[in-house]
Amino acid sequence: MGKTLSEKILARAAGMEQVSAGDIVWVNVDIAMTDDVLGPRVEIAEGMKKIRDVVWDPDKLVIISDHYVPPATPKQAEIVKYTRDWSLSHGVKHYYEYIGPCHQILAEKGFDLPGTVIFGTDSHTTTGGAFGAFSTGCGSTEMLGIMISGETWVKVPETIRVSWGGALGPAVMAKDISLKTIGAIGHAGATYKAVEYQGETIRALPMDERMAISNMAVEMGAKVGLIAADEETDRYLKEIGVTTPYIKEESDTDALYCRSLSFSGEELKPMVACPHAVDNVREAAELSKTRIHQVYIGSCTGGRYSDLEAAARILKGRKVSPDTRLLISPASQSIYIRAMKSGILADLAEAGAVVMAPTCGVCAGLHSGLIASGESCLATSNRNFLGRMGSPESYVYLGSPLTAAASALTGYITDPTEVLN
Repeated sequence: MGKTLSEKILARAAGMEQVSAGDIVWVNVDIAMTDDVLGPRVEIAEGMKKIRDVVWDPDKLVIISDHYVPPATPKQAEIVKYTRDWSLSHGVKHYYEYIGPCHQILAEKGFDLPGTVIFGTDSHTTTGGAFGAFSTGCGSTEMLGIMISGETWVKVPETIRVSWGGALGPAVMAKDISLKTIGAIGHAGATYKAVEYQGETIRALPMDERMAISNMAVEMGAKVGLIAADEETDRYLKEIGVTTPYIKEESDTDALYCRSLSFSGEELKPMVACPHAVDNVREAAELSKTRIHQVYIGSCTGGRYSDLEAAARILKGRKVSPDTRLLISPASQSIYIRAMKSGILADLAEAGAVVMAPTCGVCAGLHSGLIASGESCLATSNRNFLGRMGSPESYVYLGSPLTAAASALTGYITDPTEVLN
């Protein structure tokens, strides 16, 4: 019987000829990432003092302050300061702050490599699966062990195969693929499983779009959200200057899957996740009477350059509804600069958008754009749990950047097909 992509990656990381779903193996971790929320100040620093206060490999540890920047309170400022000081005192070579959400930075800085094993103290570390990496989230206690030893144990997951065929329509994006898939599988339908996306629709997507899909795999409980590395992966990594050798793998044709689903890209419509669950998915056209008070385009899910470009395609030369706020947060400093130089940020600002720093603050409801009771926000981010972006009496909807821009234009959830030229 053939092997799946996750089985192949974990076998190599465990130094074994092969492993199978259900096996529990110890693996070497290629990259460990933590942030200001679940970083050194939470269990890790004190735990290391008790065991061994030395990082196993300072070159393989990445620490990113992204949730509490720019700090909105003295407490947040102290957290960022602690994270920074601890990183410097422990010789961490890769510490970043104020340049964007951690998952985008891991990709841009060349840490997401095919065939590697990546652990991060944020559930959306699954983003790295877009590069064909076994990239997953963990808690601070597990990260403590990884920081000291460079190893951790993993139960080899079963794999759900999700195939998408056919070309996407002009009003549809990867976010719609993700929401449609999550709606079909359910918020817990892939718990501790690998979800592997395959098919011509997926292969035609650029890395920006693939990252949005893998990012949200955890929203159906998945351990990883995998897309096999191919020529597009090579192109992206070469473009950002990666010279480190890597190993591309793909699932064998006779690999064993616990479940297989197939979807048509040609039939896909713009989708929206309704409050208060990511799998509460409906077509955007069905929600045209839903009032939206705020639109947020940003985060590690929906703030990449192609996302801003898509939004500007709708909003350039037009005006945001006077009764709706539009917040834009590019996913990284480099994306901010690129969009500024290309004129996209100017187009969005002239349409009435408020352009903000690259940060996790809005998505996680920490600062910079919280919503009040009774208000609704349509966001390109990844979660719409009760109270996620502010008041527990508010409502969060999730959609693609095209759907978000169209909704900002009208003040109601709007299928972008209606406003695209």
